Amino acid sequence: MIRRSFLKSLGALSLFPLSGQAKSRKSPTPYGGQGLFLTTWRFGLESNEEAWKSLKAGGSTLDAIEQGILRCELDPHERSVGLGGRPDRDGIVTLDACIMDHEGNIGSVCGMEGIATPLSVARAVMEKTPHVMLVGDGAQQFALEQGFPLENLLVPDSEREWKQWLEKSEYQPVINIENHDTIGMIGIDAKGKLAGGCSTSGMAFKMHGRVGDSPIIGAGLYVDGAIGACTATGHGEEVIRTVGSFRVVSGMSQGLSPRDACKAAIEAIADFFKRRGKDWSNTQIGFIAINAQGETGAFALRKGFNYAVKDANSAELIDAEFLLD
Repeated sequence: MIRRSFLKSLGALSLFPLSGQAKSRKSPTPYGGQGLFLTTWRFGLESNEEAWKSLKAGGSTLDAIEQGILRCELDPHERSVGLGGRPDRDGIVTLDACIMDHEGNIGSVCGMEGIATPLSVARAVMEKTPHVMLVGDGAQQFALEQGFPLENLLVPDSEREWKQWLEKSEYQPVINIENHDTIGMIGIDAKGKLAGGCSTSGMAFKMHGRVGDSPIIGAGLYVDGAIGACTATGHGEEVIRTVGSFRVVSGMSQGLSPRDACKAAIEAIADFFKRRGKDWSNTQIGFIAINAQGETGAFALRKGFNYAVKDANSAELIDAEFLLD
């Protein structure tokens, strides 16, 4: 876990310059002191409920995150996560995930085939190996050694869509398609302990071997128990390029609220696009964040990103603020 002084020194060196001078403000979502979960997209409503059950049954924040994401990974109707995820252009479903706790412990798997629950495998990597990331065949071998079942992840609907895609072999990602994206979940318990997880099958019909931001600590997910947590969704290449989730946590370390830290990161990414002269008409990026005080926030590059919030008093789906229509 990095210290506040180190994060501030990064800001002073302008390694990841934050654009704009957003003023800090408190989140409209109360913490209540009993626990809180934020999850990307509308499938987060069900995942948050599962996480809440785990927390109330005595589980840790990390346990709750795992159970919440498992709810999505094991649903064959959720077509971008776990069982039922869309395949790459070779017709192979490959899964990515990472997990991180309040003490800075991390685990990750990339490009794993045949195992429906990559988030749990990532946790096993964190807790049972001296490493932080396993990939491909090595990730699958480890999962099998740990007792995870080998399954066919290519459900009939995914196979049908892949065969239709093969007729032209043309593909352009469509932004804001909820069943074509990542589940990212972050949470805090009654003791103020933070944790987070992220899981995906990645872009449909991607090149075999492509890995996005979801399993990359600092890009798709970052947690610092003294500062806050953030997870990302959207165009993974751009989130990696800009170290998105770390950037948001760095903003919170410098006094920004979660909402304003997410906004500042989005503005910096937009500036980066402009300086590179790149087409970003089909790019969406969104962040959700919690700080160590239980304040929450989110911001997206474009209209259409929503996220689910669950605490002791309510469960709701919120449309994130955005920079561009």
